[in-house]
Amino acid sequence: MSDRTPLLSLLSILIFLYQPSQISDSSSSSSSSSSSHNDLIHCLLNHSDHSHRITPAIFTPDNASFSTVLQAYIRNLRFINNSYTRKPYLILTALHVSHVQAAVICGRKLNLQMKIRSGGHDYEGASYRSDNPFFILDMFNLRSIDVDIDTETASVQAGATLGEVYYRIAEKSKIHGFPAGVCPTVGVGGHISGAGYGNLMRKYGTSADNVADAQIVDVHGRLLDRKSMGEDLFWAITGGGGASFGVVISYKLKLVRVPEVVTVFEVARTLEQNATDISYKWQHVAPSIDNDLFIRVIIEVINASENGKNKTVRITFIALFLGDSERLLSLMNQSFPELGLKQSECIETSWLRSVLFWANINITKPLEILLDRTPQLVYYLKRKSDYVKEPISKEGFEQIWKKMIELKDAVMYFNPYGGRMAEIPATAIPFPHRAGYLWKIQYQGNWHEAGKEVEDYYVELTRKLHDFMTDYVSKRPRAAYLNYKDLDLGINHHAESCYQEGRVYGVNYFMDNFHRLVRIKTKVDPFNFFRNEQSIPVLL
Repeated sequence: MSDRTPLLSLLSILIFLYQPSQISDSSSSSSSSSSSHNDLIHCLLNHSDHSHRITPAIFTPDNASFSTVLQAYIRNLRFINNSYTRKPYLILTALHVSHVQAAVICGRKLNLQMKIRSGGHDYEGASYRSDNPFFILDMFNLRSIDVDIDTETASVQAGATLGEVYYRIAEKSKIHGFPAGVCPTVGVGGHISGAGYGNLMRKYGTSADNVADAQIVDVHGRLLDRKSMGEDLFWAITGGGGASFGVVISYKLKLVRVPEVVTVFEVARTLEQNATDISYKWQHVAPSIDNDLFIRVIIEVINASENGKNKTVRITFIALFLGDSERLLSLMNQSFPELGLKQSECIETSWLRSVLFWANINITKPLEILLDRTPQLVYYLKRKSDYVKEPISKEGFEQIWKKMIELKDAVMYFNPYGGRMAEIPATAIPFPHRAGYLWKIQYQGNWHEAGKEVEDYYVELTRKLHDFMTDYVSKRPRAAYLNYKDLDLGINHHAESCYQEGRVYGVNYFMDNFHRLVRIKTKVDPFNFFRNEQSIPVLL
């Protein structure tokens, strides 16, 4: 996620605590376990590498720690302890690659759906919940990071978080980084396999654009690298959603250069402070300005009076500039004077500390906070996405602000494209939104209270804002971003994941690249073992 909204506290849990005696080899015959539990456990025990014991990695509903393990990596409170979050048969917190291989082999053998979770930041909870019988393969224990500055690469396992990656890179070099998300607790596996982006994308493209190699366990349980899996499968898992094709074990990342000094700023303007004119100019500047500068926009409704009866729209401009404040101010005065950026609003810092700024963490905090895998705050949420290809008129912006004030609680994030994003071909990886796209929109509904009524309210207002924006965004198809997963676009209702159902959301996410993904999926996983609510379908 890339949110900066206020959040709620979640369990401060890092599940590394397990008892070696939690489950014994005889647990498969326990009378309290279902036959499906027993069959799966028995299969896992038989197919695991005995030099790497699998029993400490298995959690069934009979384990006292089961709920804790399940909830530890749920980042959307909608899916904690509610009636429509079906519980898995078991959770396998893999401690070794052989455990992943055993999970794939046994899941296939027993025809059980396997959900793969690396960080839990998927907005719809597709990595840890299902309407069908399933088990979870949780990757959080597989999180080694090996940084090699000589080759400017880093080998990173899927369970590592972005914060851990950034910290380990900075341990070795002050002038290297990696272009990925601004939320430190996002898991590498899901982020990169869905393309991944952050505030370096105008300079270096998406995360998946900067992957040199990968390791994956395929449907046959084989551990493959780029050479052995072939270029088609490698292409598919760098932006096409790895969980549709196998279990990504690790990625070899190509590090990028960053200056020792970067500059960040956050400046807010309301409608009364000329926010409409400034936003109008932003859309013409942000996608075309120097590639070293990324300016995100956050639009939200706030009180314009103390009694709260009057509302206004606040537009917040948040930026990362790969350089010092003097050069930034010169650039802004030349290209975007309407914002009126001042020297006092600029913060010069290191690239690593800029991660804290963007994560809404006090920039003076110890950098080790990036190693904390548990978000400081979480909340209930709904997300949707869009892409803008044509500039919006001032009158259009005024209509949007009017709608937002009517809805009151919806939020939008605008993330500018252009730069390197426009230079990379749309077919280079499955992620297709390149030249011609001005910016991406994320729609947010955030709330802090449990209950069906309040959930329905926020989900519906997010949908209403999305519907209202139809005239201003891309069409035929209306593009969407895979890592902002949105089940409103359609769901594979059947296990065979038929092509026509998948095509509904697949073309939104991948445009013409969807058809190549389907061909690859049909070749490498013809019986559709690797499936979820919006996985790539097979041709039957």
